[in-house]
Amino acid sequence: MKKPVRVRFAPSPTGPLHIGGLRTALYNYLFARHYKGTMILRIEDTDQSRYVPGAEEYIRQSLQWCQIELDESPWQGGPCAPYRQSERKHLYAQYVQQLLESGHAYYAFDTPEELEQARQRTKAEGEEFQYNAAVRMKMKNALSLPASQTEQLLKAGTPYVIRFKVPQGKIVRFDDLIRGEVVVSSDTIDDKVLLKSDGMPTYHLANVVDDYLMNISHVIRGEEWLPSTPLHVLLYKAFGWESSMPQFAHLPLLLKPEGEGKLSKRDAKQYGFAVFPLQWTDPQTGEIWQGFREDGYLPEALINFLALLGWNPGTEQEIFSMEELIAAFSLEKVSKAGARFDINKAKWFNQQYLKAMPEALLAQMLLEELNARAMPCTKEKALQIVQLMKDRISFVRDILIQGAFFFQAPTTYESETVARKWNATTAQALEAFAIALEQEPKEFTPTAIKQTLNEVLSKMNIKLGGVLPALRLAITGTSSGPDLMEIIAICGRRETISRIKTALQALPITH
Repeated sequence: MKKPVRVRFAPSPTGPLHIGGLRTALYNYLFARHYKGTMILRIEDTDQSRYVPGAEEYIRQSLQWCQIELDESPWQGGPCAPYRQSERKHLYAQYVQQLLESGHAYYAFDTPEELEQARQRTKAEGEEFQYNAAVRMKMKNALSLPASQTEQLLKAGTPYVIRFKVPQGKIVRFDDLIRGEVVVSSDTIDDKVLLKSDGMPTYHLANVVDDYLMNISHVIRGEEWLPSTPLHVLLYKAFGWESSMPQFAHLPLLLKPEGEGKLSKRDAKQYGFAVFPLQWTDPQTGEIWQGFREDGYLPEALINFLALLGWNPGTEQEIFSMEELIAAFSLEKVSKAGARFDINKAKWFNQQYLKAMPEALLAQMLLEELNARAMPCTKEKALQIVQLMKDRISFVRDILIQGAFFFQAPTTYESETVARKWNATTAQALEAFAIALEQEPKEFTPTAIKQTLNEVLSKMNIKLGGVLPALRLAITGTSSGPDLMEIIAICGRRETISRIKTALQALPITH
């Protein structure tokens, strides 16, 4: 590394943080920590028309939930404060003036109507309009107008923007740490607006100036910014900052599940899964967008899943702690190709993390889910349930679905199992078993319960395999699930007897 590693994640507060943006933040964080560098967050809010109330706080909470730690930010400050571009407006004027004086920028007075007319003329000629070296002299700007007229327009307060004067016929080269050498002709770049008519800088100007002032060493951002990078390289050269220019790395896109097209927020509705870390309520429409946190994902599982969407450690290892990700991460192992977003893989990661979680912590999470639904449960029972169910679930809420019978006696019974397994013999056996449980002084453990059942069936000369489906039906209402003796032990003696008696009354003997 030529200079200390300083990276920045620079989201715009125009809505919730997309999962692709979260991955960008993660890769910046892993890179910074790997090289013992600095992780900066800068809010890029130069476009005030798109500002969405609550979006900045959403970004803060999302990164905090995902355990992506910041060293400098709007919320904790730092040596390069302020970290909101809207609060840095006064800084940009001197740099715009520098470009004007050096001849790398110019005033443009074209009205919206005049720009639209130019677009229509170009379209009629079968071409796409670009405000560049080929057309700038036909437009209304300081390059095409006499200096005296430009002075008059400025003194009269005529609205203007300031555009960058892209040099003609130049080859722009830069090395991308993921994609290799990128070569672009300057003739394909238009004279981008640097300062808008309201005095606010555009992304292009503020981005370059702030990265320079904040001593950013590496710009790690999404692939969608790759086409803008040649312009940024030209800006660094125009300012005389080429030796301080950061290294660039453009991350691959996150693709739709079928692998075609960029993953968008509308895909969340179509596919029924989240594309935002936290639930988001649109302040304008009231529309609610689901979040990974509310869907039951653990932040560690989501981070592990995201890290491997575009980065390959080069080994067979899939489960990584944050510390292991930091140690293994490198930009050289980031793919150029887009990464298909497989929500089933995300669920698999969550399942693995739940399996590895301390049972006491998992039981506490289950109790929180139950309390939210006003469903009473003791700590001891919750612990017993998670011990039995944790290998069968992807989310804590799955326990309430797959193991609903732990919390409420069945009110309906699986009809197919009733037809195949419920008969006079099994009913008599269950009735005898219930009586034995009432009289049995043994400890109510899975082993003792099974021993009691075997003793009852032995006396009646009935095989265990013929009775177990009917017993499971009486206790759970279904034909499948975890170990039945364990379920009965968790439900308790009194509840088990009650459920057997209820089933005997509710289910007719048809054969």
